[in-house]
Amino acid sequence: MHPELVQNEADRVLITVAAGHPLIDIDWTVLLQFGLFVAMFVLANKLLFQPYLALREKRIAGIDGARAEAERMNAEAEAKLADYEAKLAAARNKANDEQRLVRAEAAKHEQEVTDKSRKTAQAAMDTAAAKVKAETEAARAELATHAAAISRQMVKQLLGREVA
Repeated sequence: MHPELVQNEADRVLITVAAGHPLIDIDWTVLLQFGLFVAMFVLANKLLFQPYLALREKRIAGIDGARAEAERMNAEAEAKLADYEAKLAAARNKANDEQRLVRAEAAKHEQEVTDKSRKTAQAAMDTAAAKVKAETEAARAELATHAAAISRQMVKQLLGREVA
């Protein structure tokens, strides 16, 4: 049976193989195709794959370098922040201590001024009371001497005559 008379392609291949004809002819074109494949591989490797891989490595190195730089800067910023916060806390503590000291001194000064003012006021009141008492006694003594004369004069005016 001839392969040209068979309608089905699969049957045609089977008949051709059964008739002793090889399915693939291996000749000098295989070597030519292999040579072209190797030439294209070398050319593509030099012009396409190697530049791409080099660019990719450069990019990865750049990203890793930038990431490392960012981490270093972040660590540096955290260290500076911690130092700043420590200095700020120390300054706050110092300010609070100074404020307590100033308040204590102010309270002590206020107490001293108040005590001094109280003593001065008490001394002034004692002096004034003694002066008032002395003036009162002097006025009583003076009035006691004039009291008899004044009372005689009042009786004379009331009675209209002198009393002995």
